[in-house]
Amino acid sequence: MKKKNIKTFFRRLSQKNPKPTTELNYTNNFTLLLAVVLSAQMTDTGVNKVTKKLFSLADSPEKIVRLGEIKIKSLIKTVNFFNTKAKNIIKLSIILIKNFNSIVPKTREELQTLPGVGRKTANVILSVAFKKATIAVDTHIFRVSNRTKIAIGKKPIDVELGLEKIVPEKYKKIAHHLLILHGRYVCKARNPECYKCVVNDLCLLKKKIFITVPKILEYRNCNISKIKQSIELLKKN
Repeated sequence: MKKKNIKTFFRRLSQKNPKPTTELNYTNNFTLLLAVVLSAQMTDTGVNKVTKKLFSLADSPEKIVRLGEIKIKSLIKTVNFFNTKAKNIIKLSIILIKNFNSIVPKTREELQTLPGVGRKTANVILSVAFKKATIAVDTHIFRVSNRTKIAIGKKPIDVELGLEKIVPEKYKKIAHHLLILHGRYVCKARNPECYKCVVNDLCLLKKKIFITVPKILEYRNCNISKIKQSIELLKKN
């Protein structure tokens, strides 16, 4: 994508969503850290359901340790890999108490010393908690970047480094959430909603799906299978 189009790309996303932010619920940097750790291979909605109770009981490393692994497992049992995540939550809490005075560290290197915290999780914390210009490449950002061709890469790190080079300075601190939310609600993995995309004319995806509002209204009384068939036909054209 051309440089001038990249600027327009992020300007339009920003105009559509002026104050993008995480959809994970949290009360402080520590609970944000736990929420992000729990969100691995989970939806934010699913995480928010379990953290509501968890955070009401424990919102600090000391309280988490006192709560104990068995209790934590019972509270997060609907989360994928809850056994491993419960162990990591206890371990990272102990490390925060011993090595960081119970304060969530502000560098990627320090964050990645915590169990369950990889580069992506660390980047989310840096972006949300400390307003750093980092981009955590999740499945949404990876898809949007490759699909639109703003940053192409076979691995998340390739896309991350590519985005760091091309995102205009003005949008560096919000690019992470602009791309995630665009991928989550518009540029979806299956059946991207190109018809309501504000950057569809800039996107380099060859086969876009355009369904006009009148066409959607026309489908109101159709069954789901007929709608799916119509979408597949549009994909082929």
